[in-house]
Amino acid sequence: MKLPIISGKQLVKALARLGYELDHTTGSHMILRLNQHPFTRITVPNHREISKGTLRAIMRYAGLTRERLNELLND
Repeated sequence: MKLPIISGKQLVKALARLGYELDHTTGSHMILRLNQHPFTRITVPNHREISKGTLRAIMRYAGLTRERLNELLND
């Protein structure tokens, strides 16, 4: 299964379903914070299309598989 081509805003919506909330924005990057322990942070670029390497790194940090990401995007 290929990685989806998504924007930063779409990824933020998907991560919000996992409990991440927008903490603040710095320049063109949105910083999300998990609203439960361990309160981790993820930085998502606010671009029209997130590069595949960046998307893979964010997925790895959030513990997402490609299948789970597709589920979150389609909800």
